[in-house]
Formats: sequence, structure tokens, C-alpha cells
Amino acid sequence: MPTSVASVASVASVETAAARPWAPPRAGRNTAVLVVFTALTNLADGVAKMALPLLATRVTSSPAQITAVSLTLTLPWLLAALPVGALVDRVDRRLLLWAAGAVRLLALGGLLAAFAAGEPGLPVLYGAGAVLGVAEVVAMTAAASLVPAAVPPAGRERANAWLAGAETVCGEFCGPFVGGLLLALGTGVALGATWAAYLVGALTLVLLTGRFAAGGGVADAGPGPGPGPGPGAASARSSLRHDIAEGLRYLWRHRLLRTMALILTALCASWGAWLALLPLYATQGMGLDARQYGLVLGALGVGGLTGALTVSRLNRWLGRRRVMFADLLGTVAMMAAPALTARPGVVAAAAFAGGMGGTLWSVNARTIAQRIVPDGMLGRYNAVSRLFGWGALPLGAALAGLLAELGGARLAFAAFAVIGAVAVPPFLRIVRPD
Repeated sequence: MPTSVASVASVASVETAAARPWAPPRAGRNTAVLVVFTALTNLADGVAKMALPLLATRVTSSPAQITAVSLTLTLPWLLAALPVGALVDRVDRRLLLWAAGAVRLLALGGLLAAFAAGEPGLPVLYGAGAVLGVAEVVAMTAAASLVPAAVPPAGRERANAWLAGAETVCGEFCGPFVGGLLLALGTGVALGATWAAYLVGALTLVLLTGRFAAGGGVADAGPGPGPGPGPGAASARSSLRHDIAEGLRYLWRHRLLRTMALILTALCASWGAWLALLPLYATQGMGLDARQYGLVLGALGVGGLTGALTVSRLNRWLGRRRVMFADLLGTVAMMAAPALTARPGVVAAAAFAGGMGGTLWSVNARTIAQRIVPDGMLGRYNAVSRLFGWGALPLGAALAGLLAELGGARLAFAAFAVIGAVAVPPFLRIVRPD
């Protein structure tokens, strides 16, 4: 991922020369709409991911059956990401967001009806979780691919920063917290508020201006193929399997994008390991109570929000390459700290660095991909990229559990610190300042 791809002046000049008639006249409004949509839907996703497993505890005491409810919400990223990416490159992306919203409303409406008639059984919870999980894959892939059509190149870094911040804060932290508060008021209240959040989020999309079919992106000044479908655009005449294979080949043959995907896999596996190991290590290895553990975990979110607020300034001061390299160092520090010490302050500081670095990487990776990936390939690229990243989270957690079982939590943390460090040489070799 290059450090900088064009100066502001050159971007502005090329944008003026290559302007498209469908370029959105109010990019600031489009950014605000996308941020509001992302915040509301990720907040609702976070509440749903907390409410559905809790409903399962009222039906069964089996850990496997309860865990399976959570799995239905996340497994679609492994099973459906690739076909969804191909679909995003075929269909108007705003229509897909509306379709995902409608499906979410129907699923939650059915769950509310089942709850009103009595406690919903496990088949109902499994079905609702699977539908909501697939809808999340569609919505997040379509929203990420829609950015180039809604925001000109000069504003994408800022838009991506706010979108990444909204995803992290609302989905991972505010969502579960708000979900706990709503569930304290009643399950019906929590499900009804989630339904309303999805509805308002879908309605905000009416305010977007522009064309959002694949190939409708705003002209870019960056290197690589220009806007529009390009040779890799999905065609209605080609098979879905062909489009998926084309997207995988495109990523694998592009040296920079391939390297980014492989490094992202290592980083996300480390994050999955950290999140899986920390609860046990915090209570037994560090001797923390629930409040203290919450503070350590909260440092991760504070770091992510800090990264979203400072990424543009840091890019100007240090350049993209150094900023993205900071994420590698932050992730290594996040894994190495609990391997070396049980001091809560050190572990929390490393978590802050890891959370901040994660957002810095995410924002820059999205911005760079939007500059060099043809618009007609963005859906498949975003799907494959998220498959590499989000698919590595459960794998990292499983490997961490195995290593901790064999040699203790500190050994597992140390192993993933080494995995993060191994990503440093290819990054320095392939991601050059030019």
C-alpha cells in the first residue's frame, strides 16, 4: 500500500479534466449520509448479536446450541462473502442496501411476532441469525463499494475514516453496551429499537445523490485502471462462478493487493487470538475484576476512535507507508505485552496502540483500494478482502485456544506476536514509498 499517490493539486486537476456527469454535487452530504447509515446499522447489528444469544439461554442451557446462535450471525462472512461480492458488481449498490434493510426488517419483525406469541424456539433464532448475518454481508460489502460513486477522490480518506470509526465504535462497543441497557428494559424493547434503527438507516439512503451501479464511480487521479467497469466488470451474461473466480484472480495477481490481503489475515488472526485469550488471562493471569477488565478492553476502542480522528493528519505528517507500518508495530505490541507482563497499564497501553493502528490500516487500505481497483471489481475485491480478514478472526481464536491449552496464555500471545513480526519484512519490501 503506497505512502502517497498524488498531491492534492494533481488530484484536483485530473478530477476537473475527467469529471463525470453523474459525480455527486454534494459529496459532504453523501459522506454524512453514509456515516449515519453505517452508525445506525452497526449499532443495530451489535444489539442483535447480544440479544439473540441471550434469547437462546431461555430455551436451552447447552453451550453448543447457544454458541451456534452467535455462529449464525458471523458464519455468512465465510460462506456468502464471495457470491455477495459478485452480486454487488452486478446490481445497483444502493438498491442492494435497501434490499438488505428490508430483509433485516422482515427477520426482526418475524422474531418480534414469535416473541409476542411466547419464547421463540431455537429454529426461529437460528433462522433469524442466519438471515441477519447474510444481510450484514450484503450491506457492508455494498456500502464499502458505493463510496467511490458517492465521494470524489479528494474526500475519500476523510469519508473512510469516519466510516471505519462508525463501524468500530458502534458495532463493537456501543452496540453491545446499548444492547445491554435495552435488554434490561425488556427483550421486546431491544428488538423493537433494533428494528427502528434498521428502518431509519435505510431511509437515510434516500438522501444520497449520484449513480450507484457498478462502474458509476467518480473519476480518480490515482494509478491503475480508471473508473467505470473496466475489463474486470461483472457482466450479466457471465456466470456467478466466473465472476467470483475473476475477482479472486484479480486480487491474487496484483502484488500489492495480494500482500495487503495476506498481511491483513495475519493481523486479524492476532486480533481474534487477543479477544479470545484476554478474558481468561485478565481474570486469572492479571487478577482483574470485571470493571478493570472492561477498562483494558475499552482501551482498544478508544484507540480505534483516536485513529479515525487523526488518520488524515498523520498521513500528511508521516505518509501512508509509515502510518500503515505503525499498525504492524501496534499489533505486535498488543500481542507481546501480555506475553511479557501482567501489568494492566502496560497491557491497556498496548491495546490502545493496537486499536489505533487497526483503524489507521483500515482507512488507508480502503482509500488505496478505491484508487487502484476498477469500480466494476470493487464488490468482489471488498468481499475477498473481508473474507481474508474476518475469516481469520475465528481461526486465530481457535489456534490461540489450542496453544493456550498446550503451553499457557503467555505462550499463545507470544506466538501471535511472532506472526505479526513475520509480516514486517514483506511489508517493507513490497509497500514502497513510491
